Amino acid sequence: QTVSINKAINAQEVAVKEKHARTPCILGTHHEKGAQTFWSVVNRLPLSGNAVLCWKFCHVFHKLLRDGHSNVLKDSVRYKNELSDMSRMWGHLSEGYGQLCSIYLKLLRTKMEFHTKNPRFPGNLQMSDRQLDEAGENDVNNFFQLTVEMFDYLECELNLFQTVFSSLDMSRSVSVTAAGQCRLAPLIQVILDCSHLYDYTVKLLFKLHSCLPADTLQGHRDRFLEQFRKLKDLFYRSSNLQYFKRLIQIPQLPENPPNFLRASALSEHISPVVVIPAEASSPDSEPITDLVEMDAASQSLFDNKFDDIFGSSFSCDPFNFNSQNGMSKDDKDQLIEQLYGEITALKEELENFKAESARGAVQLRGRASELEAELAEQQHLKQQAQDESEFLRAELEELKKQREDTEKAQRSLTEIERRAQANEQRYSKLKEKYSELVQNHADLLRKNAEVTKQLTVARQAQGDVEREKKELEDSFQRVSEQAQRKSQEQAEVLETLKRELAASRQELQVLQGTLESSTQAGAEQNTQIAILEQERDRLSQAAEQHRDKMAALQAELKQLRDTLSHEQESSRTELKMLQTQLRDKEGTERALQQRLAEEQLSLLQGTTHEAERMVQDALARMEDPAHISCTGSADCLLSQTLAASECAEQLRDAHSKYLSDGAALGSLLPCLALFAHLVSNTLLQGSATSHVAPVEPADRLLELCKQCGSETVSYLSALQDPEMVASADCSLVTACLDQISAIGEELRPRGLDIKQEELGDLVDKEMAATAAVIETASARIEEMLSKARAGDTGVKLEVNERILGSCTDLMQAIRVLVLASKDLQREIVESGRGAASPKEFYAKNSRWTEGLISASKAVGWGATVMVDAADLVVQGKGTFEELMVCSREIAASTAQLVAASKVKADKDSTNLCKLQQASRGVNQATASVVASTKAGKSQVEEKDSMDFSSMTLTQIKRQEMDSQVRVLELENQLQKERQKLGELRKKHYELAGVAEGWEEDG
Repeated sequence: QTVSINKAINAQEVAVKEKHARTPCILGTHHEKGAQTFWSVVNRLPLSGNAVLCWKFCHVFHKLLRDGHSNVLKDSVRYKNELSDMSRMWGHLSEGYGQLCSIYLKLLRTKMEFHTKNPRFPGNLQMSDRQLDEAGENDVNNFFQLTVEMFDYLECELNLFQTVFSSLDMSRSVSVTAAGQCRLAPLIQVILDCSHLYDYTVKLLFKLHSCLPADTLQGHRDRFLEQFRKLKDLFYRSSNLQYFKRLIQIPQLPENPPNFLRASALSEHISPVVVIPAEASSPDSEPITDLVEMDAASQSLFDNKFDDIFGSSFSCDPFNFNSQNGMSKDDKDQLIEQLYGEITALKEELENFKAESARGAVQLRGRASELEAELAEQQHLKQQAQDESEFLRAELEELKKQREDTEKAQRSLTEIERRAQANEQRYSKLKEKYSELVQNHADLLRKNAEVTKQLTVARQAQGDVEREKKELEDSFQRVSEQAQRKSQEQAEVLETLKRELAASRQELQVLQGTLESSTQAGAEQNTQIAILEQERDRLSQAAEQHRDKMAALQAELKQLRDTLSHEQESSRTELKMLQTQLRDKEGTERALQQRLAEEQLSLLQGTTHEAERMVQDALARMEDPAHISCTGSADCLLSQTLAASECAEQLRDAHSKYLSDGAALGSLLPCLALFAHLVSNTLLQGSATSHVAPVEPADRLLELCKQCGSETVSYLSALQDPEMVASADCSLVTACLDQISAIGEELRPRGLDIKQEELGDLVDKEMAATAAVIETASARIEEMLSKARAGDTGVKLEVNERILGSCTDLMQAIRVLVLASKDLQREIVESGRGAASPKEFYAKNSRWTEGLISASKAVGWGATVMVDAADLVVQGKGTFEELMVCSREIAASTAQLVAASKVKADKDSTNLCKLQQASRGVNQATASVVASTKAGKSQVEEKDSMDFSSMTLTQIKRQEMDSQVRVLELENQLQKERQKLGELRKKHYELAGVAEGWEEDG
């Protein structure tokens, strides 16, 4: 398999042989269930150093993706970035196979991405309609996205198709040459892919049109029609090539594309079928044998066939007459045959040694390329590591901040635990107190029981005393009956008993007092027990609440810990994702910057090439005999030369900015186009002026025009070269333009106009009239301000004072502008008239004088109209918009006056600076008038707010529809008014052109 891959992918500009690509390569992937061997061999090939080698690799890899094992895609995805880098590298080579390899590599990357996103599609794209429906999972969104991906895939296929045809000379029979077949061979795989992609896009578009509105799929239809036309043309052109006729039968697409707006058109669709005929034996597939390399088996087979035809009697060399005559070979002949055999063996060994040395050299070159690539990769990895260290340093700072936040959360968690522990201690103390109270209650109950027991004993003692009393009385009666001799003893016993009785009675009273106090203490104890029971219930409730709070705090603590761990995990995941995104973004940004630089250079070269073509066209028209009849004036030549010189200065500045900052290309390109246009006009005008000039100035002028054109072409050619763009300088072009301007000054007519006195007087009259109009307007504004202060009050007075005050400031600024313009005109006349009078100067520069008069008239007219508009606004009859338009018109008129005065002024003139400052003052005053008018308008107008409280839903909806109708009407009116304004401006320019004589100048 390795030998076959090396034979299929080689540097010879011939087509890849099928026997090398299919049997060992494709079947080898099925045998090992992957493409590890293929990539191990390809990685040793110098694909970046040989375009033909890379092109044949793309062809073989395309066949593997289509017909190889399904694991080929999985084994190849890891090399996708390397293919992209190789594509960008070959894209810089515009000749030969460079662009072909770049586009083919892009196609292979797109194919891998498509099959990775859509694993249901096999590599050869052969699917049934049911499998196609299953690929979209019956979801219209999936079908929509799948159609877009197929469009992108087919676009890459068509780009390769067109690029291959563009690289061939179709006027010759390229399909029969080895080089042409090398380029055409991969198109067989492209044709197979395109036929399936076209069929699937048609079916998916019919399915989408059955589910979505037609307007939503307009972009899909447009893109399909474009690809349909390209594919039809490419199929037609391919079918006419002799190379394809013996290898593949290319289908032809229908004349008209399918009509997706008609659902029944799906039944008319016929899937294009590509037929590959059975492979016939070709010279490429037949083994090349040599008489020297024929082995003994083939020789014996040949002998057997010879015996079958001529009989066995001739099997022993029928042409050997010596053996027929019974003679044997000579020893010399045997020695010669032996030497021939040795020579043949030595030749084979030499060939093997050469092939081995060639393979070793190729392997060494591949190893050197690999080492260079590894070195570049290590440098790239080093740079990435530095960038990653910077990023990780920033990430470390962020993690430190997160750690501080975590410590704060931990401290708050510790505080919560401390509070929970304090609550638990308080609960323990309360529990102990409750236990103590229960114990006291039990002691009091025991004491109560003892008192009750003592009272019972006392009662029993009193009963015993009463019984003893009775017994004593009985004894006394018995003793009284006895003899008197015991009377004294009985009396003593009686006294003793009386004393004992008294003591017993006292003891009984004490016991009764003790009983009463015990009863009272028992009642107090019962009361205290009730209070303690209430306190116990309250403490039980508090303990239950504390337990609930404790459980809640523990749950919250657990939740906080879970949240903290989850946030840490999410932060780590997000950090990894951000690192990946940052690396992708950096790579994308580098690619975009490189692409932007290439596009900017291409844009600059294209613009410069077009400008050079314009100047060369002007030089060619100067030599055209039809241009000899064209004539021109010196004044027109001077105006063209002045404009070209100013544009050259702007171009020099833009060129400097572009050299310092490549992003400033946007300011360089317009200057280039304008510069080429103005220089071309100057050359043509100079040639036309030379046709009516005297001989000597005409020759010098024509020679300078040619020199200016050649210098311009040289300058533009330098701008096209990336190595010379920094040293390009247009100073020689500017010098030529200055010399042309000097000759134009010499050729200007010196005669006087017959109306010079009238023209000179008219300038002074118009300037004086403009000053008078300004004074009159200022006086009218002061008068209106006095009337407003006398008759208005409140908001109206404030608005009128603000508007009239800004109008007064505008008139003052216009007065300063008119005076500055007079001073500048006086300086221009003094510096430019020479020995002639001012009237002669005005007559000599009649066009400039007429522009000055027109500008003065416009300023005076604008001031009068603005005063009238302000008067109407103050009276309440006019509109604020009219006043704003009048103020803007005055600004435009003053700008015209400044431009007319600035044309012939010296750029270092003090009066010109004063005029420019006065112009800026007029612009500021105009802006003040517009601002005060807008503020007055917003202050005067009332903004009514709608009352929705009494409106129903139907009424609100009705008013909403009325408002929409009103908006549409106003938009229609606005569009019509804008069209009317455009027509009025167009007519105004036409009339102004007739009045100023523009057509005559043309």
